[in-house]
Amino acid sequence: MNVLAVVLAGGKGERLYPLTRDRAKPGVPFGGCYRIIDFTLSNCANSGVRNIVLLTQYKSFSLDRHIQLGWNFFSHELNEYVYIIPAQQRVSEEWYLGTADAVYQNIYTLEQARPRLTLILSGDHVYRMDYRGMIGFHQLADADLTVAAIPMPKETSRLFGVMVVDQNYRIVGFEEKPEHPSTIPGKPDMILASMGIYVFTTDVLVRSIIDDAKDKNSSHDFGKDIIPSMIGEKNVFAFPFIDEKSGAPGYWRDVGTIEAYWEAHMDLISRNPEFSLLDRDWPIYTYEPPTPPAKIASPGREGEGVKDCIVAGGSFIAGSRVSNSVVGRNVTINRGALVEESIIMDRVVIGEGAQLRRVIVDKNVTIPPDTIIAPETVAGASQYDTRPSGITIIPKGMRFD
Repeated sequence: MNVLAVVLAGGKGERLYPLTRDRAKPGVPFGGCYRIIDFTLSNCANSGVRNIVLLTQYKSFSLDRHIQLGWNFFSHELNEYVYIIPAQQRVSEEWYLGTADAVYQNIYTLEQARPRLTLILSGDHVYRMDYRGMIGFHQLADADLTVAAIPMPKETSRLFGVMVVDQNYRIVGFEEKPEHPSTIPGKPDMILASMGIYVFTTDVLVRSIIDDAKDKNSSHDFGKDIIPSMIGEKNVFAFPFIDEKSGAPGYWRDVGTIEAYWEAHMDLISRNPEFSLLDRDWPIYTYEPPTPPAKIASPGREGEGVKDCIVAGGSFIAGSRVSNSVVGRNVTINRGALVEESIIMDRVVIGEGAQLRRVIVDKNVTIPPDTIIAPETVAGASQYDTRPSGITIIPKGMRFD
């Protein structure tokens, strides 16, 4: 399969702050033992797409280290690779001005690899997708560009590119983040949204980004500029993202806001999750540091214990109540503590009698005994970052007075 995957992994992720204070958005931890980037890369590996370049830019050290530690199993002897390419100002003195400009500034990579097809991916989405289906669709349609598509509620249109297609899924209209979007025929409350996943015939991609780079009025973005310019001029199609097992639209989440990030974690620990990490036919790869198994001590009082949770290795939960939560590696939750609807990242210590509800705790934090952090107790408290949704974020390494 003559395909090169180009993963856009340089985003600041401003709406995920403070989780992105010290790391790029694709490097944010997710699901107890993963990083967000692992889902896109695992999709590539499981789809047989094993020529991958990551375009990084913003605070990439944590992400680079993770890739070096966890994604070094590709075989160079078999021409498999994951290469990290930082922003280098190779063709101009500008940093990346947009998604299309990021690829343009690395056009020499396409020239060297000479793939027949180029798969453009975002490194900050959570989903499971076999790209071979989309690549096959692109080839059968003799397409120049194919865009992965999924139905979304109409009210989310300002977050996505919105497509209009004919009966053959040829794209006849495309609007980037419109206020008043075109809806799916027969479904006035739904739009057909772009997933930010593109298959380009490489020759067409190269010509398009070179022409776009010459346009001083362009924002140099695939959604705003490249795709609209190709409609009517090239063969541009939408590929509906369908779950092969259920026949329904597949699970896909852009976890670009604190609320979306929290909700995606709550999806994982639901009783019958639409997206399960336990699918052994489609493993999610990551870096696994040596940790002992998680240990859960016997509850000391009635009502204590662990219910509907994910608990990663090395964690110790002792006589406390933990429910509907995701607990990362090497976490200690001491006796009498209460943790509900929360995300606890690596190396966090929660003191005796502490109570956390709807809290995201970043790495290397110690919550003092008897501390209470919950929507009804932190409203207006200046020391906490609490959102209108009631979710409180404790930044990495925060110290309590």
